[in-house]
Amino acid sequence: MTPLHALQALAVMAIWGFNFVIAKLVMAELSPLLLMALRFGLVALVLLPFARVPWGSFRPLLAYAVVMGGLHFPLVFSGVKGIGASTGSIVIQLQVPFASLLAMLFFKDRLGWRRALGMAVSFSGVAVIAGVPQDNLSLPHVFMVVAAALAFAFSNIQLKWLGNVDWKTLNAYMALFAVPQLLGLSLLLEQDQLQQIRAMSGQAMLCLLYLSLMATIVAYAFWYPLVKRYDVNQTIPFLMLVPLFGVGGGVALLGEPVTWQLVVGGLLTVGGVGVIILRRPRYTPGRSTT
Repeated sequence: MTPLHALQALAVMAIWGFNFVIAKLVMAELSPLLLMALRFGLVALVLLPFARVPWGSFRPLLAYAVVMGGLHFPLVFSGVKGIGASTGSIVIQLQVPFASLLAMLFFKDRLGWRRALGMAVSFSGVAVIAGVPQDNLSLPHVFMVVAAALAFAFSNIQLKWLGNVDWKTLNAYMALFAVPQLLGLSLLLEQDQLQQIRAMSGQAMLCLLYLSLMATIVAYAFWYPLVKRYDVNQTIPFLMLVPLFGVGGGVALLGEPVTWQLVVGGLLTVGGVGVIILRRPRYTPGRSTT
């Protein structure tokens, strides 16, 4: 990989890593489901003019949007509402062991003892983070992020079933189909949506633009060409840097404490994920654009 492309990959990891920090900032003003509805409304507006009409793929795309828009994003952002950005950026990494388990189930991918060990280490890391009472940690919210990781892992199975759909079409129509689901959930579970929108500060608007444009559109525009150009073992290991930016951003920008549970649990989780990734399974999980 050229130095320029390595910097490009590093920029994507930084964008994705700061997602949780940005989410914590904007959720001080917007409720999670409303935030996601606004985010994907903007994504759809920007991408739809450049996306192909997915003739013959509307049904699987709708199913994909149900998992991502109806489960993954509501769970992960509602979960992050009650935990630190640092913790969220680490716990969501369970998407990798979940993806390997689902690959074994759906595609008969052989697990092997090393990847099984990596899974056990990853889950033990999250157990360390969640198992000791902490002032800024809500266990139900941790489980929401764990469930979001499982939903995202299943969405990667759906991508295999979808076949060759370009990233602009995938994100544009996922966003389009997700918006009514998120709006419906917001109307059912949240309140004062119009008041929240009217009262948005400039900071909240910038955060919303970051989540919509940077994390969903720019990051994929940078990442997708690298995935197509380079081997899996050259690109996927970069994903292990995402928690580094998430934790660093949480500590530096939000003043989150660096506890021993976070350090030990984070090292175990990321280390286990690294074992799974570096074993280069036949089925390789993608990456959440959370």
